[in-house]
Amino acid sequence: MPNAARARRSATKRTAVYAGSFDPVTAGHMYLIREAAGLFDRLIVAIGTNPEKHYTFSVDERHELLARCVRGIPNVVIDRFSNDFLVEYAKRVKAQYVVRGIRNAHDYEYERTMRQVNGDINPAVTTVFLMPPRELAELSSSFVKGLVGPKGWEKVVKDYLPPPVYKAFLARFRKKRPRGHHEGGLLDMTERS
Repeated sequence: MPNAARARRSATKRTAVYAGSFDPVTAGHMYLIREAAGLFDRLIVAIGTNPEKHYTFSVDERHELLARCVRGIPNVVIDRFSNDFLVEYAKRVKAQYVVRGIRNAHDYEYERTMRQVNGDINPAVTTVFLMPPRELAELSSSFVKGLVGPKGWEKVVKDYLPPPVYKAFLARFRKKRPRGHHEGGLLDMTERS
Protein backbone atom coordinates (compact mmCIF):
# COMPACT_ATOMS: atom_id res chain seq x y z
CA MET A 1 0.00 0.00 0.00
CA PRO A 2 1.41 3.43 -0.89
CA ASN A 3 2.57 5.56 2.06
CA ALA A 4 -0.09 8.25 1.47
CA ALA A 5 -2.90 5.66 1.54
CA ARG A 6 -1.42 4.05 4.65
CA ALA A 7 -1.23 7.45 6.38
CA ARG A 8 -4.87 8.27 5.50
CA ARG A 9 -6.04 4.87 6.73
CA SER A 10 -4.14 5.18 10.05
CA ALA A 11 -5.58 8.68 10.64
CA THR A 12 -9.15 7.37 10.38
CA LYS A 13 -10.98 5.12 12.76
CA ARG A 14 -10.32 1.50 11.77
CA THR A 15 -13.77 0.01 11.19
CA ALA A 16 -14.44 -3.60 10.25
CA VAL A 17 -17.53 -5.60 9.40
CA TYR A 18 -17.99 -9.20 10.51
CA ALA A 19 -21.05 -10.58 8.72
CA GLY A 20 -22.96 -13.81 8.94
CA SER A 21 -26.41 -15.26 9.40
CA PHE A 22 -25.68 -16.01 13.09
CA ASP A 23 -28.50 -18.57 13.18
CA PRO A 24 -27.64 -19.22 15.96
CA VAL A 25 -24.63 -17.35 17.32
CA THR A 26 -22.02 -19.92 18.38
CA ALA A 27 -18.95 -19.92 20.60
CA GLY A 28 -16.94 -19.77 17.35
CA HIS A 29 -18.68 -16.56 16.29
CA MET A 30 -18.02 -15.07 19.71
CA TYR A 31 -14.33 -15.97 19.51
CA LEU A 32 -14.04 -14.13 16.18
CA ILE A 33 -16.02 -11.14 17.50
CA ARG A 34 -13.72 -10.80 20.53
CA GLU A 35 -10.59 -11.17 18.41
CA ALA A 36 -11.75 -8.67 15.79
CA ALA A 37 -12.90 -6.21 18.47
CA GLY A 38 -9.33 -6.23 19.76
CA LEU A 39 -7.92 -5.47 16.31
CA PHE A 40 -10.20 -2.65 15.23
CA ASP A 41 -11.48 0.61 16.71
CA ARG A 42 -15.04 -0.29 15.72
CA LEU A 43 -16.52 -3.66 14.77
CA ILE A 44 -19.90 -3.89 13.10
CA VAL A 45 -21.39 -7.36 13.48
CA ALA A 46 -23.83 -7.47 10.58
CA ILE A 47 -26.63 -10.00 10.27
CA GLY A 48 -27.00 -10.87 6.62
CA THR A 49 -30.40 -12.07 5.51
CA ASN A 50 -31.45 -13.91 2.39
CA PRO A 51 -35.22 -13.96 1.70
CA GLU A 52 -34.81 -17.36 0.02
CA LYS A 53 -33.35 -18.99 3.14
CA HIS A 54 -35.30 -20.45 6.08
CA TYR A 55 -33.95 -19.33 9.45
CA THR A 56 -34.41 -20.88 12.89
CA PHE A 57 -34.48 -17.44 14.54
CA SER A 58 -35.97 -14.30 13.02
CA VAL A 59 -33.64 -11.43 12.19
CA ASP A 60 -35.03 -9.52 15.20
CA GLU A 61 -34.33 -12.48 17.49
CA ARG A 62 -30.80 -12.86 16.11
CA HIS A 63 -30.21 -9.14 16.57
CA GLU A 64 -31.36 -9.31 20.21
CA LEU A 65 -29.29 -12.45 20.92
CA LEU A 66 -26.17 -10.89 19.43
CA ALA A 67 -26.75 -7.71 21.43
CA ARG A 68 -26.90 -9.76 24.63
CA CYS A 69 -23.77 -11.70 23.69
CA VAL A 70 -21.63 -8.63 22.98
CA ARG A 71 -22.59 -6.66 26.08
CA GLY A 72 -19.36 -5.57 27.66
CA ILE A 73 -17.50 -5.22 24.35
CA PRO A 74 -17.80 -1.45 23.93
CA ASN A 75 -16.56 -1.09 20.35
CA VAL A 76 -19.01 -3.62 18.87
CA VAL A 77 -22.30 -2.62 17.27
CA ILE A 78 -24.95 -4.89 15.78
CA ASP A 79 -26.54 -4.14 12.42
CA ARG A 80 -28.25 -6.00 9.59
CA PHE A 81 -28.28 -5.96 5.81
CA SER A 82 -30.11 -7.76 3.06
CA ASN A 83 -29.80 -8.27 -0.69
CA ASP A 84 -26.43 -6.53 -0.94
CA PHE A 85 -22.82 -7.47 -1.53
CA LEU A 86 -20.87 -7.45 1.71
CA VAL A 87 -18.27 -5.00 0.39
CA GLU A 88 -21.01 -2.61 -0.74
CA TYR A 89 -22.51 -2.76 2.73
CA ALA A 90 -19.01 -2.16 4.17
CA LYS A 91 -18.62 0.91 1.96
CA ARG A 92 -22.03 2.23 3.08
CA VAL A 93 -21.07 1.96 6.78
CA LYS A 94 -17.59 3.38 6.08
CA ALA A 95 -15.74 0.18 7.02
CA GLN A 96 -12.28 -0.33 5.56
CA TYR A 97 -12.11 -4.02 6.51
CA VAL A 98 -14.18 -7.18 6.28
CA VAL A 99 -13.45 -9.95 8.78
CA ARG A 100 -13.94 -13.56 7.74
CA GLY A 101 -13.39 -16.74 9.72
CA ILE A 102 -11.39 -19.63 8.29
CA ARG A 103 -12.06 -22.97 9.99
CA ASN A 104 -10.63 -25.36 7.43
CA ALA A 105 -9.30 -25.76 3.89
CA HIS A 106 -12.81 -25.67 2.41
CA ASP A 107 -13.50 -22.31 4.09
CA TYR A 108 -10.16 -21.01 2.86
CA GLU A 109 -10.88 -21.89 -0.76
CA TYR A 110 -14.33 -20.31 -0.63
CA GLU A 111 -13.18 -17.18 1.22
CA ARG A 112 -10.15 -16.76 -1.03
CA THR A 113 -12.45 -16.69 -4.05
CA MET A 114 -14.86 -14.29 -2.33
CA ARG A 115 -11.95 -12.02 -1.42
CA GLN A 116 -11.00 -11.81 -5.09
CA VAL A 117 -14.58 -11.03 -6.14
CA ASN A 118 -14.93 -8.48 -3.33
CA GLY A 119 -11.69 -6.87 -4.49
CA ASP A 120 -13.13 -6.55 -7.98
CA ILE A 121 -16.29 -4.92 -6.61
CA ASN A 122 -14.59 -2.63 -4.10
CA PRO A 123 -10.78 -2.70 -3.91
CA ALA A 124 -10.80 -0.17 -1.04
CA VAL A 125 -12.07 -2.83 1.40
CA THR A 126 -9.45 -5.21 2.81
CA THR A 127 -10.41 -8.73 3.86
CA VAL A 128 -8.88 -9.96 7.11
CA PHE A 129 -8.93 -13.70 7.83
CA LEU A 130 -9.03 -15.00 11.39
CA MET A 131 -8.71 -18.61 12.50
CA PRO A 132 -10.40 -19.99 15.61
CA PRO A 133 -8.55 -22.26 18.04
CA ARG A 134 -8.62 -25.99 17.42
CA GLU A 135 -11.54 -26.66 19.77
CA LEU A 136 -13.77 -24.31 17.73
CA ALA A 137 -12.38 -25.09 14.29
CA GLU A 138 -15.25 -27.27 13.09
CA LEU A 139 -18.04 -25.42 14.86
CA SER A 140 -20.82 -23.90 12.78
CA SER A 141 -24.47 -22.98 13.31
CA SER A 142 -25.51 -25.87 11.06
CA PHE A 143 -23.38 -28.29 13.07
CA VAL A 144 -25.01 -27.19 16.34
CA LYS A 145 -28.51 -27.50 14.87
CA GLY A 146 -27.56 -30.96 13.62
CA LEU A 147 -26.92 -32.08 17.20
CA VAL A 148 -30.57 -31.55 18.19
CA GLY A 149 -32.64 -34.65 18.71
CA PRO A 150 -30.83 -37.56 20.36
CA LYS A 151 -31.20 -38.08 24.07
CA GLY A 152 -28.96 -35.64 25.92
CA TRP A 153 -28.58 -33.14 23.06
CA GLU A 154 -29.29 -30.27 25.45
CA LYS A 155 -26.11 -30.99 27.42
CA VAL A 156 -24.01 -31.47 24.28
CA VAL A 157 -24.89 -28.13 22.63
CA LYS A 158 -24.32 -26.12 25.82
CA ASP A 159 -20.54 -25.87 25.26
CA TYR A 160 -21.04 -24.56 21.73
CA LEU A 161 -23.41 -21.67 22.44
CA PRO A 162 -23.12 -18.46 24.49
CA PRO A 163 -25.48 -18.55 27.54
CA PRO A 164 -28.20 -16.22 26.15
CA VAL A 165 -28.29 -18.18 22.90
CA TYR A 166 -28.33 -21.52 24.73
CA LYS A 167 -31.47 -20.49 26.63
CA ALA A 168 -33.21 -19.34 23.43
CA PHE A 169 -32.03 -22.45 21.58
CA LEU A 170 -33.48 -24.76 24.23
CA ALA A 171 -36.78 -22.89 24.21
CA ARG A 172 -36.99 -23.08 20.42
CA PHE A 173 -36.03 -26.72 19.96
CA ARG A 174 -37.76 -28.20 22.97
CA LYS A 175 -40.99 -26.77 21.54
CA LYS A 176 -40.39 -27.95 17.99
CA ARG A 177 -39.18 -31.49 18.57
CA PRO A 178 -40.81 -34.09 20.74
CA ARG A 179 -38.55 -35.93 23.17
CA GLY A 180 -36.75 -38.80 21.46
CA HIS A 181 -37.15 -37.25 17.99
CA HIS A 182 -33.86 -37.31 16.10
CA GLU A 183 -34.65 -36.83 12.42
CA GLY A 184 -31.94 -34.76 10.79
CA GLY A 185 -29.65 -34.81 13.83
CA LEU A 186 -26.24 -36.46 13.97
CA LEU A 187 -27.84 -39.68 15.17
CA ASP A 188 -29.88 -39.75 11.97
CA MET A 189 -26.76 -39.07 9.89
CA THR A 190 -24.84 -41.93 11.53
CA GLU A 191 -27.72 -44.33 11.01
CA ARG A 192 -27.55 -43.70 7.25
CA SER A 193 -23.82 -44.41 7.00
